[in-house]
Amino acid sequence: MRSTHRILTTHAGSLPRPDDLRALVTAKAGGQPYAEDALARRVRSAVAEVVRKQVESGIDSVNDGELSKPSFTTYVRERLGGIEVREPKPGEGSPVQLIYGRDAEQFPEYFAARTFFGAGQRPVFCTGPIHYIGAAAVRADIETFRAALEGVRVEEAFLPAVAPGTIEHWLRNEYYPSDEAYLYAIADAVHEEYEAIVDAGFVLQIDDPDLADAWQIHPKMSVPEYRRFAELRLDALNHALRTIPPDRVRFHMCWGSYHGPHRYDIPLRDIVDLVLKVRAGAYSIEASNPCHQHEWRVWEDVKLPPGKILVPGVVGHYSDFIEHPELVAERLVTYARLVGRENVIAGTDCGLGTRVGHPSITWAKFQAMAEGAHLATRQLWGS
Repeated sequence: MRSTHRILTTHAGSLPRPDDLRALVTAKAGGQPYAEDALARRVRSAVAEVVRKQVESGIDSVNDGELSKPSFTTYVRERLGGIEVREPKPGEGSPVQLIYGRDAEQFPEYFAARTFFGAGQRPVFCTGPIHYIGAAAVRADIETFRAALEGVRVEEAFLPAVAPGTIEHWLRNEYYPSDEAYLYAIADAVHEEYEAIVDAGFVLQIDDPDLADAWQIHPKMSVPEYRRFAELRLDALNHALRTIPPDRVRFHMCWGSYHGPHRYDIPLRDIVDLVLKVRAGAYSIEASNPCHQHEWRVWEDVKLPPGKILVPGVVGHYSDFIEHPELVAERLVTYARLVGRENVIAGTDCGLGTRVGHPSITWAKFQAMAEGAHLATRQLWGS
């Protein structure tokens, strides 16, 4: 969608999950006993509720809140064959890759005192040919979301899926002879999920935090080395998107959603041209947190390609402060004056669902974003 007469609103994906649903999803992900029928029923009712709350909060482009998925990345374990969940063999070393690795070198005491995403999870290994086994799961997601949208008026509906490079981060290769072969195998597998979402009539959101946070994972790389590393992974992503019209795709990237210093995040300017290489019609980026809010200036020099849309995060996941609508409007107007008012959609830095202190904070942030978009519309269109 495009903001042809007003600034439209969306978000990055993850939304608050009800406690009872969280318990069921966690039990399933952990291999614990759970009632399959009860889980399916609760997912359906929860998705219907979360769609309604998005609309009531002023969101124009809505999703299913990712409520059926145990976490942002681990859901792919259910959808890929050729993998094994186990402890490392003797001598293999730790498979953990720290998305805050550069920061941890300077602030070790800070990170030692905190638990971050992924801690305690059993590692996952690729031990055979990667292939897609998620047809039933994605079909269930699509049918549940479609049912939740009945009788609800929205401007657009989207479903997220993960990029090959981010899947690679959580899945150690023990089978393929090279990074390239491995990444393209993942790409061929997830291509089926991407196509299923678009064929169902939804916009596909590609989530790829590792485009930026892998810079922290590999602290010894120089910028040129890292750009080559990232470009291979984006080439694999474009391979996975090869049959999908770019205007049915939006690409979301961030610098890792953990709460921490982020002092050594790679600057947007160093990778923005790589972001724009992705076969997508819209680019959703972090733009409101204290480490990246200043990077609107990148767009003074970098031109958004014709026909593309920018979705800057104008409310954030990094604190429980509710952004003032006038601040939201100020951020939106800044971007609109750089790339064109019709090419801007209000978004969030990252998914808010598990990253703010309470679900009520999520909905309040959305309401502030919607109010700010209204104020920006008045400034940009005069109405």
